[in-house]
Amino acid sequence: MLFAVLCRDKKDSLPIRLANREAHLDYIRANWLPRLISAGPLFSPDGQTMIGGLLIFDVEDRAEIDRYLEDDPYGKAGLFESVDVWPYKKVFP
Repeated sequence: MLFAVLCRDKKDSLPIRLANREAHLDYIRANWLPRLISAGPLFSPDGQTMIGGLLIFDVEDRAEIDRYLEDDPYGKAGLFESVDVWPYKKVFP
């Protein structure tokens, strides 16, 4: 089942994001890459400042997403103001 995960960073938390970025990427590479459809940062209107992230996973159930979120270095570092998870259906392409 596909899930979309939208993570919004806390205000003025870019230093937390940058300090934990490599650990976050390593965590995904080591544990989640085969189940990841798409992922990347979201930017402020200036197109330069990272303010969150969007990930789309293909997993068995919501419990797997919860496990991902529980162990993600960004989450452990307290980066996120909010995290929203929705079942997702790919239509295009």
